[in-house]
Order: sequence, then C-alpha cells, then structure tokens
Amino acid sequence: MDPEPGAAKSFPLNQIYFYLTQGCNLRCRHCWISPKFSGENRSYPSLDFDLFRSILKQAQPLGLSAVKLTGGEPLIHPRIDEIIQHIKDRDLSLSVETNGVACTTEIAAKIKSCKDPFVSVSLDGADATTHEWVRGVPGCFDAALEGIRNLVAEGLNPEIIMSIMRRNKDQVEAVVDLAETLGAASVKFNVIQPVARGESMFLHDETLPIEDLVELGAEIETHLSESRSIRLIYSHPAAFRPLSRMFGPAGDGCHVCGILGILGVLGDDSYALCGIGETVPELVFGHASQDSLEQIWNNSPILVEIRDGLPGRLQGICGECLMKATCLGSCIAMNYYANKNLWAPFWFCEAARDKGLFPETRRLCLREPRP
Repeated sequence: MDPEPGAAKSFPLNQIYFYLTQGCNLRCRHCWISPKFSGENRSYPSLDFDLFRSILKQAQPLGLSAVKLTGGEPLIHPRIDEIIQHIKDRDLSLSVETNGVACTTEIAAKIKSCKDPFVSVSLDGADATTHEWVRGVPGCFDAALEGIRNLVAEGLNPEIIMSIMRRNKDQVEAVVDLAETLGAASVKFNVIQPVARGESMFLHDETLPIEDLVELGAEIETHLSESRSIRLIYSHPAAFRPLSRMFGPAGDGCHVCGILGILGVLGDDSYALCGIGETVPELVFGHASQDSLEQIWNNSPILVEIRDGLPGRLQGICGECLMKATCLGSCIAMNYYANKNLWAPFWFCEAARDKGLFPETRRLCLREPRP
C-alpha cells in the first residue's frame, strides 16, 4: 500500500557505523574525522560500553543487521574484546575499518568468530617511508603488515585501502603486488575528500588534480583489474564506472554508502549522519545517553528530508546524472560540508564537468522546452 500523501518514508536501520574512539594511534594527514593523537601516553574518551549495548538493543527492532566499527581507531577502544563479543552474541554482521597497528592475533580471532566478518586495513604505500609520511608515526608500516598477517592467519583475507595522493600515486601497482603477497582479498583506492585534514591537503596541492583522478580510475578499472587476480576497486562515483564493472557477470555493484539505511554513532555518544558529525554539528541529531534511537531514526528532520528528497532534489551535475538513483549524490555528508546544502553536487563530478571530463553518456538529455 502506498503511504498517505505527505507521510514520511520509512526505512529500516540496516547498519550502524560506530566511530568508537575520539582518539587515534596515528596522525594521518588526510583524515576526514581528524581525531586527537592518542600516542605518548595520552588517551581520549571512547564510546561507553553499556551505551553500546543499549544502542544495539534498541536498533535490532528497527532492522539492524550489521555493524561497522571505525574510528579514530576502533581497535584501541579499552573494551574492544567485549564489543566484538557482544556483536557476535547479537548475531550481527561485522565490518571493521582499521589501520592494523593494534590488530593482535587475539583480536583477529575475535573478529573471525563473528557473523560475515569483513576487515579493511589502510596501507598507503609499498614501503615504510611513504606509508609513514601519510600516517605520521614511525614504525606503523611494519605494525600494519603484522596486523594484516594476523588477520590472514585466522582465515580473514582483508581489503587493503590505499588513499591516493601525489606522494604515493606511482606506487599503485606496488601496493597491489604487496597486497597479493600478504594474502589480501582486494585493494580499494580511495580518493582524498576535501574535508578536515583532507581539505588542508587540497589547499597545499598534495592531492591529485581531477584530470589525474579520472585517468587513474579508468586505468585501474579497465586495464589493471584485468591483469590481476586480486579484486581492485576505485572509489570514483558511479557515473565514471564501466557498466560491465557494476552489472556484468563479474560486476561488483556500485559501492555507494547506503545513506538511506545507516546511522552514525560518535565516540561522545552522539547520533549523527555519519562521522561528518565530528566537524558539522548540525548533522548531529541527539545523544544515546539521552534520546530514544527509534525517535532519532524515524523523526530527525534532516533524516526525513534526505529520505523525501533523494534523488529528485539533487542539483547541478548530480541532478542531471543518469546514475543518480543509484549513486544518490555520492556522499551527502561531503556535499553538505562543502556547501551547507544537502542537495549540492558532489565535488568530484562537478570538477570533472568543469574540465569536460564528465561522461556525456551518463547525463540526462535535457531538451529545450517547445515554444
């Protein structure tokens, strides 16, 4: 049955992204969360474990089936063992985004015991010099490799995530080689986003220009992927992906964030659109210690506006894109950060359009109205 006119659309809460820690054991120069550095005997608050349990209890009746643990660095949470065990006890699927440094054999085994475990580990260079320039802490390259080996030893073949910038762009194939040697299942190449520390990298010309980003994506998806057995993923928007890579026999989907079915929980117990709540207070909707999750999920004005407005209210090149119903503006959070407008076009697509690089075959045919 169709909803009543004017009624808010209802969506299941499929997954919660837990940004468990306000601190991190690395100082990554491109981080869009920008946590405080917790080295040198310093520590910063983390999400309370009892609140974590309460959130899961409230979320499962709303449809929760999966949890992502991210950060800061999730594996430095003081009760990470109990957090993972509770996810297992709740029979929820688990994914973990980590820098790998704190991934011990014990933690790897705990993750492996969960339902449908998936782990991604950041590796931004094929050597210590490059990786540690990006990550800001001596010794973190070897520590990350050890963490990856611990995961592989438990039968978890992680995804390697490489954030692409001027400093490491010539190491793409070398990182793929290293990932294959380590036993990783895939390599994902992330485009730096102009948010928080990433914004500073844009200002200092440490990121790649749009021409290079588009060219690199085409090279990885149409050439390098065909010559490798390991799965390769490039994080450009769906408009730039070959249809065969999304929907063909060997297609792997569109890699969109699922904004209509996720919610973020920050280390200070805030409910937020996602980690963007760390830098954009208006995208924080309440607090787990005070507010009902059901009320937050069903009634937060911005969440309701997003559900009602996507994809029809998208503007600029995103409004003209044939992929908009799939892509949903690529990243609403980034669009809002840059423009204070939920419906603003994604910066990557806008920059590509300005340079004549946006695929014309992915644009709607906008005809002049008849006289």
